[in-house]
Amino acid sequence: MSVAIDVVSDVVCPWCFIGKRKLERALEISASEAAVPVTWHPFQLNPDMPAEGVSRADYLMKKFGAAGGGSNYDRVRAAGAAVGIEFAFDRIERQPNTLAAHALIAMAAERGCQGEMVEAIFCAYFLQGKDIGDRDVLAGIAAPLGIGAEDVERALSDESVRTSTREADERARAIGVQGVPFFIFDQRLAVSGAQDPEVLVGAMQQAARDRKA
Repeated sequence: MSVAIDVVSDVVCPWCFIGKRKLERALEISASEAAVPVTWHPFQLNPDMPAEGVSRADYLMKKFGAAGGGSNYDRVRAAGAAVGIEFAFDRIERQPNTLAAHALIAMAAERGCQGEMVEAIFCAYFLQGKDIGDRDVLAGIAAPLGIGAEDVERALSDESVRTSTREADERARAIGVQGVPFFIFDQRLAVSGAQDPEVLVGAMQQAARDRKA
């Protein structure tokens, strides 16, 4: 069953990381000889975030108050542990602007390593607490994927790349995406949220049936 999958997500969204794991499981369940292309598209949960980001503590205080999102993050930790993600929220010191990270993911698509880049950025942020809004950090993330620091700097300095990333975010909102992760199967069927693998498999199957109808 070969169904093209488009995923709209943000790299600072823990549910998007969980959704990625659930999608991977769905692809395992529905494994076939046909390759299933997965394309990642940008969405900024905090589009007005300063380019340099803000203190994580200040961000949580402003968003959740003195509670700091404690009960919400307990639920996220439990959901993450269920799919093998051990979130290390306490390591995160900066809440970044994600435009640069999304631009790097777009460039990785041209190099054939977009999925690997998305995974590497998720891990850097949620497991290692790295500031993924920092260009040097992003260069360090890209290096093991064979993308040199000069190429990273060129991509992140290219205003056309950043503009196209912003426009992709705007297109997602224009078609009704209000939260992420948001999965689109074969440009026919959409599923919102980090749904269980069985739900995603069902959507893939339905999209395949609709194509044949």
